Amino acid sequence: MRRTMVLLSASLITLTATAASAQNATPRNLILFVPDGLRARIVTPQTAPAMADIRDKGVNFRNSHSLFPTFTTANASAMATGHYLGDTGDFSNTIYTGYSSVPAGDTVVPFLENDAVLGDVDEHFNGDYLNEETILKMAREKGFSTAAIGKLGPTLIFDHTDRGKNTIVIDDSTGGKTGVPLSDEIKNALTKANLPLTTPSRGDNANAGDAKTPGTTVANVAQQAYMADVASKVVLPMFKARKKPFVLVFWSRDPDGSQHNTGDSLNTITPGINGPTSMAGIKNADNNLAQLRKALDDLGLAANTNIIVSADHGFSTISKESKTSPSAKISYDDTPKDFLPMGFLAIDLSKALNLPLFDPNDKNARVADNAHPKAGNGVLGQDATKPDLVVATNGGSDLIYLPNKDKKLADRTIKALLEQDYVSGLFVDDKLGRFPGTLPMSQLNFKGKAVTPTPSIVVNFRSWSSGCEEPTNCSVQVADTVLRQGQGMHGSFSRGDTLNFMAAIGPDFKSGYVDPLPVSNADVGMTIAQLLHLRGTGNGGLMGRVISEALPNGIVPKTADGTVTSKPAANGLQTVLKFQRVLSTRYFDVAGFPGRTLGLDAEGGKQKTAGK
Repeated sequence: MRRTMVLLSASLITLTATAASAQNATPRNLILFVPDGLRARIVTPQTAPAMADIRDKGVNFRNSHSLFPTFTTANASAMATGHYLGDTGDFSNTIYTGYSSVPAGDTVVPFLENDAVLGDVDEHFNGDYLNEETILKMAREKGFSTAAIGKLGPTLIFDHTDRGKNTIVIDDSTGGKTGVPLSDEIKNALTKANLPLTTPSRGDNANAGDAKTPGTTVANVAQQAYMADVASKVVLPMFKARKKPFVLVFWSRDPDGSQHNTGDSLNTITPGINGPTSMAGIKNADNNLAQLRKALDDLGLAANTNIIVSADHGFSTISKESKTSPSAKISYDDTPKDFLPMGFLAIDLSKALNLPLFDPNDKNARVADNAHPKAGNGVLGQDATKPDLVVATNGGSDLIYLPNKDKKLADRTIKALLEQDYVSGLFVDDKLGRFPGTLPMSQLNFKGKAVTPTPSIVVNFRSWSSGCEEPTNCSVQVADTVLRQGQGMHGSFSRGDTLNFMAAIGPDFKSGYVDPLPVSNADVGMTIAQLLHLRGTGNGGLMGRVISEALPNGIVPKTADGTVTSKPAANGLQTVLKFQRVLSTRYFDVAGFPGRTLGLDAEGGKQKTAGK
């Protein structure tokens, strides 16, 4: 049956390709604009007029999906390659690599939003940790002009193996010791435009505050104004002068950065990420997009340029409350009384499993009873250099690795997790077997051709609505992070995090079309490849689809809903996964324990899923 579905999918893609080629023998230009962390339902003509204009005049992808775990580099890998995480191996922003990465601070759990770290991980995994070709790599090899501008980490991922030799890369680190080098051509062009060769800092926007001091109250305006100027005043004119088709990726740190660090809601759930700082971050990203569109008009490029806008994930307000966590009952110097500390999952598992806890971000120092790991990550076992269990802390979900593939330890770990009120859904590596209350990771497209270590257990944290007309606009989640209650985070399996903003406009897209079908960030990568007539040598088969229904004369395939439910654990908890399907492609709406995940009610998910 699966083979039939795959063949049918391939046939539809071929038909779509034929239709597209007939309309456009020469590939157009393309801009992928990523407003990091933009919630779909927060966009209105008042909050984000430029994005609303593209959505309403072009294609409105109202049933959009971020890949779970809903983190930045994970979804960047999907947009860049068209593959799911089981193929790219970029399972979250922080992963376990199985070796100690020196640029990451000599740790086995590197944070990937760093150019030097990405280079180091590439080197360790045969030169390409994603193990899949990216759209910018394929495009430049076919003769396109290519550039990636924006937020540190995901920007480089789009052509990480080239590292600025052919693709222009400008991010937070440009001009610094760890930045990707600039060519003489781009240096001269920047100087001629009176723009510096070093990216400005974020300034106060980088201020996250602490438990007693609010974070930022300003958007990331100055840094992104520089990047928008580079794109509109230097790169686009340069590309026009070359008289070749181009691909430009612009990854806007806002609203993500302003929502994360917001100082509007210290230790309180409301207004959370709906305060003035977050709204200013949304408008900042919108202004950047408007500037790029104006540059296209001024340069006479608009008529031949497709624009896809796709956020990497949605967003939620952080909660640090738990009635069951042992870590919340301990006093910490930097954590309010009765709140969860950073690294609560590692601390709680250390106690439940009776295993010593070491800090991989502090030279594997033993974590004291009244302390927490510096970055939340933890290695558990008698020997920190040969851990029995590793926790990679990320935010709205965490990754657990069992380097020894110990099935008995997996069983004990799962039972301990099922006792915590902050957990909502568990996914386990198929090779470890089936466990009551959990679902196999293959259900999430986690089992593919990845060359990085595959997590043993994925832990989703509880989420709910703080109460507003559109629940996905006021999603709240327990998050394992240094950030505080009331600030912003993502990563969970709530519809607040999986419902990202997506829209498109241009000569190869329909006008005024509302797409009812599910689409995802993996589809973005596949559709870009189709529009540019690119053919990659895919290693894995976990791919998105070409969004044929959004293209003129494109085929509109049928869709169906589905639900997968685990066997109940001893305490009755069941992991439920709700998804949609177009042919053989799955789109994950929500997952978790019914009643503990936004969009999945206590009756097993009968609540209508937002975005459908």
